[in-house]
Amino acid sequence: MLAARTRSDKAPLAVESQIGRFVGTGASLRNRTTPRKRLSAIPDCAGLMTRLCCAHARSAGLDLTPILRDAGVSLRNIEDESVRLSVATQINCLNLLAQALGDPLLGFHVALTMNLRRTGLLYYVAASSDTLGEAVQSIERCSAMLNEGIKLETHFGQLLRIGFEYAGVSRRSDRHQIEAWTTAIVRCCREIAGRELQLVNVTIVHSRIPESVELDGFFGRAVQFGADRDEVSFIGEAAKLPVLNADRYLNRLVMGYCEDIVARGKARSGVTQADVENVVVSLLPHGHPRIEDVARRLHVGARTLRRKLAVEGVTFAHILEDLRFALAKHYLAEQDLSISRIAWLLGYAEVSAFSHAFRRWTGRTPRADRSRRRRAAPATPARRQARR
Repeated sequence: MLAARTRSDKAPLAVESQIGRFVGTGASLRNRTTPRKRLSAIPDCAGLMTRLCCAHARSAGLDLTPILRDAGVSLRNIEDESVRLSVATQINCLNLLAQALGDPLLGFHVALTMNLRRTGLLYYVAASSDTLGEAVQSIERCSAMLNEGIKLETHFGQLLRIGFEYAGVSRRSDRHQIEAWTTAIVRCCREIAGRELQLVNVTIVHSRIPESVELDGFFGRAVQFGADRDEVSFIGEAAKLPVLNADRYLNRLVMGYCEDIVARGKARSGVTQADVENVVVSLLPHGHPRIEDVARRLHVGARTLRRKLAVEGVTFAHILEDLRFALAKHYLAEQDLSISRIAWLLGYAEVSAFSHAFRRWTGRTPRADRSRRRRAAPATPARRQARR
């Protein structure tokens, strides 16, 4: 347990500066993003993790220009914090930065050291809540102003569970953003409660890598990777813990601004292909997913789902086939995943069935493709340093 921390009277001043940054003269709240970029089907984000990771990369001596060009974002947009980015762009940018830095835990490392107040009003609405349970509920209600592609879901009972669901963007390509989110949420809970809260369980959808032991150390327990859901859990009684700097009047003011920002943001409607992909990924290890199973998870009928996908110009069968191929390439790049494990993750009962499908896709066996990738992999700065 941490020693009890004292309340501070500095929070209101800091909040005022944050409110000014977001609402300013009134018009700034409505026009923080260029209107033509606010496409209704594409979730966007404040780009905080992208900017923090770019600053980290720049301090490490990397030239950001070619990396950002490959990610499809300009340096000017990174330097202008009023410009929001698509969530897919942020995921891609973090992947490219991590590769260039040779840091497979980039999101975790940056979230571990960042000032939580950089999340703006989201931090202050939590830090001014009465209890930890109210704080995480407030984060759930207002998280869209920071990232529309990740929806928090809190559940109270024997456990205080905080889950992360992806909306309108594919989960399969992300590692760094979700590791940053889980790390920042746990840090925030510990900080505002003034206690070194112990976790009961931590589950993450993507696969474990050797470096993941660092996450085990931070969370205080072995993380379950390759899970069906991204989630962190505390004991249920933690929800009743008082928040050190609770201020119900300040909380009411900040919550009002947060809800205003969320209300003015774009609303996503319906089910997208990315939503289907996210459900399929969680179902694949359990066998061959059916459209009826996916529709049930998305709370729509199978006929409705087929119709919505047809509007996007795709079919469920094509999504399943393309997703398996994309995941196969992604998993084969992770050297610690065995071929048999990859076959299971993709829903194949036998390795031979996976090998047959992969040969149909590429003309090579999975093992031959992995060997080819290993020979062609570019040296990262860390690898070049090791050679010296």
